[in-house]
Parts: sequence; structure tokens; C-alpha cells
Amino acid sequence: MKAKIIRVRSAAGEYAVLCGAGILRDAAGEIAKLGEFSSVHVLTSPKVWRAVGKGVKRAIPRNAWKNVHLFDDAETKKNMRTVELLCRKLTRAGADRRSLIIGVGGGVVGDVAGFVAAGYLRGVALIHVPTTLVAQVDSSIGGKTGVNLPEGKNLVGAFYPPRLVLIDSDLLRTLPERQFRSGIAEVIKYGVIADAELFAYLEQNMEKLELRDRDALEYVIPRCVEIKADVVSRDERESGLREILNFGHTFGHALESVTKYRRYLHGEAVGWGMFAATMLGTHVGFTDKNEASRLSRLIHRAIELPWWPRVSSDAMIRAMQADKKKTAGKLRFVLWRRIGAAESIDSVPDEAVKGVLDFFLTPAGKKAAEGNGKVHD
Repeated sequence: MKAKIIRVRSAAGEYAVLCGAGILRDAAGEIAKLGEFSSVHVLTSPKVWRAVGKGVKRAIPRNAWKNVHLFDDAETKKNMRTVELLCRKLTRAGADRRSLIIGVGGGVVGDVAGFVAAGYLRGVALIHVPTTLVAQVDSSIGGKTGVNLPEGKNLVGAFYPPRLVLIDSDLLRTLPERQFRSGIAEVIKYGVIADAELFAYLEQNMEKLELRDRDALEYVIPRCVEIKADVVSRDERESGLREILNFGHTFGHALESVTKYRRYLHGEAVGWGMFAATMLGTHVGFTDKNEASRLSRLIHRAIELPWWPRVSSDAMIRAMQADKKKTAGKLRFVLWRRIGAAESIDSVPDEAVKGVLDFFLTPAGKKAAEGNGKVHD
């Protein structure tokens, strides 16, 4: 199948994102176009390599087969200790400034591999091969890299664009069901913030997407990549427009942090975050309630959301205060007036935020969540 090529502009130069089912079979030539490298090193996790390593090997130079560096890709291991571990592995394997790193995996692998590539010897070439839906539609594009601190998510990192991104939807065949559904949250996000037509497609074709129908994937994945490529090409370092990509993430990152990254997959936390941000938008008169109902129904059709934690609103707000998008002490939220149009707001009253967080701890809040679809312990 011929790949769809989407270009992304960055301060370091333009790079290509290649999307298509089965494209890894022909990827060796694309990698060769990047030039000669002294050595090639794959950063991945044991479970990812077991699932897709055989297929990936066909796409990478043979001299990379002996340089596969494994690490634990749990969100709880996305930290500076893992970065040090990988940098030491690269050193022992003889990686130098003319080496190439290929990150093979989901969002954690991409974030960590990108940060390692940015820092090792002050920067070596990087390719992403995303293997989860979250990574294919979102995290592998745009050059954001980073790791977590106990105080918050992604607080240490760098903007470091890859040389190439290879998105093969066939890699999603081995993805566990919960992981795949989690990724749908990021797909829904793109419809809300930028593309009403995509959102309507999801309303009409969600069952096909859930079944990983090839036609559905071949429409949804490149469309999300196109939206993100356009946004990050215009605002690489998140000085304005790029903030809309954080819809649901201010609440979502706080949920991950207060539960110590053990309760939610990223997309599940973002699903709750979109639900909470939309409730906040309706509460302050920003978001139309009928449109909000469309989003709520779609989220809960697609994603089984673990229960909202029994954590006070004050604890949640403290976690949100650690968010890197905070400006001059003010929390920023991405809200939307209508599906397909979102903006970043820093004038939301604190009492409105607290009210939304308190609501989810009430019987009425739990009933509202249940009434909107799939929620589980």
C-alpha cells in the first residue's frame, strides 16, 4: 500500500510522517534516504519487541539488530533514572554523534527515546516507529519529549523533532483492547478542537474504528496527523495555537499524577479530562450544552473509564498547579464553543474549577458518568 506522506515543519528543518498499512515492509529505503549512520540503536520495551520486533527488523538496517536496548515502558518508569539507564547502554554500545536512535513503541517509549536522543552527546538523529493508537495519532508528531517527576507529568523534557516518523497501522493488530480504546480519546480530541467532519465521522463509524477496520484506520490516523502537523508547524514550541492540543490534558495529567500513574492509561485520563473540561465550559457559559452532550456520548461509547478517584478537589487543584501550561500562576484550560473550534483560556474562575471537581465526588456525579456509558472499577 502506498504511504501517505505528511510534512511537518520545525526549526531544525522539515521531516516526513509516512502513514499506511504495511509501510514498514518498504521502510528500509526511507531510512537509507536520511544518509549514513555510524551505528543504529533501537530503544523499545520487552513486550513491544516481542509483539512487533520481527516485523520491525525487516525495516531497519541489519547492524541495528544487535543494538536493541530494552527498558520498562510503564508510565511509572518514565523518569530520569530510565533516561540515565539508556544513555549508559548507548555509551557501552559505542553510540556516537553520528548514530541513529529508533524509538519503537507507544507514548512512553517515544517520549523517553526522544529525550534520550535530544540529550545524548547533545543530540543524535531520531526516528519514531509508533506502535499504539495514541502514539500514531498524537505523541510521535511534533517533537515534544520528556519524562515525569513525582510532582507532575512531563515536567522535564525538550523540543526535539525526529528525522522521520513511520506509522504502520498494521502494528495496531497486536495492541491490547484497553490500549486501543484508550487511544480513541486522542482521536476524539482532534475532532473537537479542529474538525467537525472528523467528529461526525466518529459518531457514524465508531464501531468500525473499535473493530480496527482498515478503511476506518486509514482515514482517521492520517487525518489526525494532518491536524497536528498543521498546528505544530505553525507553533512548534507551544507559544499559542499549539495549546489547543492539550484539550482534556490539564485535568487528565492531574488525574494521572494523583493516582501515581497506576490507575489510568493516558487516553482514559484524557477522556475524563475532556469530560471535565466540557462540563467546565458549560458551567461558565462557554460551551453549548447540546454540543457537550454529543461529546459525552461519544467518549463513553468508545472508552471504558476507570472510576474518578476518591481524591479531594484541593488535591486535584494542587496537581493541576504543577502543570507546565500554567502562566503567571493561572491555570489554563482548553475550552470549545462548538465542535471543531477550541481555544485556550486562562480566565476561568477558581470556584468553577473546584465545583466541577467536587461534582465528580458526589453520587450525582457518579450517576452522570454511569448514564453516559462505560465506566468500570
